[in-house]
Amino acid sequence: MNSSRVAVVTGGASGIGRAMARYFVDQQYGHVAVLDVNKKSGQEVLDELKVAGSSSNVSFLECDVASWASQAAAFKQVYDACGGRIDVVMANAGISEGGESPLVAEAVKDEPGEPSEPSMRTLNVNLVGTIFTVKLATHYMKKNTPAVYGARSAPSRGRIICTASNAGLYPFPVAPVYAASKNGVIGLVRAMALPLERAAIEIFGLAPAVLETNIAPSKDLFSAMVMTPMSTLTKGVDEILTGSEPSGGLAEIHGSSVTFRPAHPYVDADSEKNLNNFWNLGYA
Repeated sequence: MNSSRVAVVTGGASGIGRAMARYFVDQQYGHVAVLDVNKKSGQEVLDELKVAGSSSNVSFLECDVASWASQAAAFKQVYDACGGRIDVVMANAGISEGGESPLVAEAVKDEPGEPSEPSMRTLNVNLVGTIFTVKLATHYMKKNTPAVYGARSAPSRGRIICTASNAGLYPFPVAPVYAASKNGVIGLVRAMALPLERAAIEIFGLAPAVLETNIAPSKDLFSAMVMTPMSTLTKGVDEILTGSEPSGGLAEIHGSSVTFRPAHPYVDADSEKNLNNFWNLGYA
């Protein structure tokens, strides 16, 4: 039964987040909290999901994920309003580099004068914001009583799903800061799986190919692309929440397929031993 569960979706007022909010409403979650910096779009999503006639309660909270204070206040408000529980968190909020990357421009153009400082907004929203979300989700999920979800046998206190990108898996020379942020999200998911296991919390990543969202600076960008439908993304989230993929799994979303990508194999036994030793020692 999903009727008692609470889902939080960051960046939930558009694109992937909006589709995920719809998914949780369709799955009849008791409460779906949409967090987004855009108040206008947030109200539109709220109206859209409430009109759907579902039994889910839906709320919108204005939130800048790059701000710890903003996210912490939003999570506390959701937790308190929902009777002291948060079950699923979609760490989804993200932005692009908004056109030509300053790093690429510096590499391919001759510009006079002193170098300008590149904006770190993409990194702060996509990676730092996700780190904040994972920290807050962990704090509140640890208060839950473990329960069995989906096809898994081990009880869980909750699930965290982080939206990365296939630009974090493959070279993406047009937007290297965006690629670095999404590669960082993938690394975060894989690194946090073992620590979160001790708290009976699961974490997963999504690595979508090109979906039509408002993250791009222009819709014209999509005209030459092979597009992945949002339904495949929804299918990937559903497989994570109802299937048996172990924590730390990364679902690449492409075409009509969901492919779970394993972590890189160790290059040799010494590397595996050293990395395991770090974990056993408990510090690095």
